[in-house]
This record gives sequence, C-alpha cells and structure tokens, in this order.
Amino acid sequence: MDQRRDQLCHWINKQLNQLNLYQGSSLPLAMVSGDASFRRYFRCHYPVAEKTGSVICVDAPPDKEDNRQFAKIAQQFAAAGVPVPQLLATDFDQGFMMLSDMGDCLLKHVLSPDNVNNFFATAFSQLLQIMEADFSQAPLPKYEGAKLQQEMELFRHWFCGEFLQLDLTQPQQQLLTDCFGYLKDQALQQAQVPVHRDFHTRNLMVMAEGQLGVIDFQDAVVGPVSYDLLSLLRDETFPSWPEPQVKQWVLDFAHMLRKQGICSPTDQQFWCDFNAIGAQRHLKVAGIFARLHYRDNKAGYLQHTPQSLKYLMAELRQLAPSAPACVAELERWLQNTVVPCLDRALQQGSKP
Repeated sequence: MDQRRDQLCHWINKQLNQLNLYQGSSLPLAMVSGDASFRRYFRCHYPVAEKTGSVICVDAPPDKEDNRQFAKIAQQFAAAGVPVPQLLATDFDQGFMMLSDMGDCLLKHVLSPDNVNNFFATAFSQLLQIMEADFSQAPLPKYEGAKLQQEMELFRHWFCGEFLQLDLTQPQQQLLTDCFGYLKDQALQQAQVPVHRDFHTRNLMVMAEGQLGVIDFQDAVVGPVSYDLLSLLRDETFPSWPEPQVKQWVLDFAHMLRKQGICSPTDQQFWCDFNAIGAQRHLKVAGIFARLHYRDNKAGYLQHTPQSLKYLMAELRQLAPSAPACVAELERWLQNTVVPCLDRALQQGSKP
C-alpha cells in the first residue's frame, strides 16, 4: 500500500475541482518517474471537452525536500523568461505540488548530430536567462567551498572506499586532498551566477516548435558560470560529443557571455574553467552513483560510471599543463589503478 500516493491522489482531485478543471469522479495517477532524490512524479489526465488535459503531480516529502525553495526559483526563472512549469497548486506542509504538464519528450530521446546545434542554441539562450534571473529578494544559496569539497569527498568515500574497496595509502589520500583543493579554488575563482545545477538532456523537455522546457531546478545555487554548460555538454548518461565540437560550443558560449555582459573571460580561461568544473563535477558524480547503489539501492546509475571517469581523466589532461603537478599525477593514478579496478568491479556485478 502506497499511503503517500493515495494522499496525493486525493489532494490532486480536490485541486482539479477547486480550479474548475475537472469535477467528476476521482481520477487515478500514473507514475512518470522517480529520480535520484526523494521526489516522485505522477501524471493525471482529465477530460476537457472533446480532448484530454493533464497535470504533473509531485510527491516531495517536506522533511526531505525544500518545496518552498522550488516555488521561489520557479517564479524567478519564469520572470526571467525561462520556460518552466507553472505552479497550479501547492501544499508545502504535505509536500504536494500540482504543475503544468510540459509533456514527456525528453531532449535526451531526440537529440542527434543532425539537430544538436539548433537544440543547443536554444539551451544556451536559456542558460543566459537563468544567469540573469533576479534573486535579490529571495537569494539562492551559494555554492561555497565547503559544499564543493563535500561533493568531491563522495569520490573518496563512496567510490574509492565503498565501491572499489581501495585501501588508499597516505600518499594517495594526500593526492586526492591536493587535487580537491585545487579544483575547489578554481571553481570559486570563476564568475558566480545563478546555476540550475542539473542542466542536462534529461531535464530539458522538447515542446511545440522545438522549444525546450526546463525542469528539476530545485537545487539551484549561485555558483561557477561554466557549471551548467558543462552539465549539458558532458552529460555522463549521454553519448559523448567529439572534443573539437565541444570546445567550439564552449568558446561560442564564452562569446555570448561577453556579449551579454555577464562576465568577460578570455577563450583560454573559459576553456580552463570549463574543464576544472568538469573535473569537480565528475568526481562528485562518480561518488553519487556509488552512493545511490550502496546506500539507496538504486543500482542503475553505476553503468554510467565509466563515462564519468573518461570525462574526468580528459579534463585533468586539459588542465595539467597549467596546473599543479598533483593534477597530472591524479590522472595517471586513475588510468593505471582506478580504471582497472572499476572494470573488474563492474564485471563482477558491481561487487569488487
């Protein structure tokens, strides 16, 4: 028995009635998805004349999710022109929300080499809108050094320790500590702007006429200007794009930042920033995938770990010529020690 689903179903039908959207017998909810957090999403279809309407129903337990923050971010993103779901009804005490339905076509499912430039041009414009959103009256939390450090420590604990069962030597521990410190400093030196923090092909919905709807933005922060671009272009759950193409997109976006007056990095600096925040993110992601498996019993994410490590090593190689020696040393250790351990662990069914 799913008590929260039953409660959400009752609440949704009540909201449909109060908003004069539907006033008949109780309608069921259809599961849309759960995600890596504690949120669950359902869809409710209701009759409208000779057609069918629908709303998205969100179960986000209030002791686990900050739904008021989600609502504030949605309002400010919408005011900046970002196409986000409309909040039709909320019950913050229960952790229920009813949102407008942006459909079920994820960008991930339709993106191809033939259409990528058009879709990414739209996504880049939306990133600029996100960066220009006004949060002066409801400030976003800052992506501070402690948070950046905490995220990278997931790699040490959950990926190296719990997943690979590596007994790290003191020099290896120090290597991770040194690299984490360098990447943290690089992130904090970037221009700080509103950041979606999960801006990738699974959180962009393809709507009418190729427009993109933006979802799953409740973890937005003020953080490094290259972060969302990195999430989009080096999505560990999507096939990788050719590196020259990625670099050209990055430099095109740097030009857009300068033209828009958001910040003025040189091409070389922005490419370095992009790779530095990429290394930070992919260390974090490898740790999160392991934690989802061992703590939360969500094993499906582990299959994406090899891609995360490939990105991480490529990013470290890009940084190495102008970075401390620990960066190149970390890349060699990953290549020579960690990758073989990962291959064995995955061949043995995720158990080292």
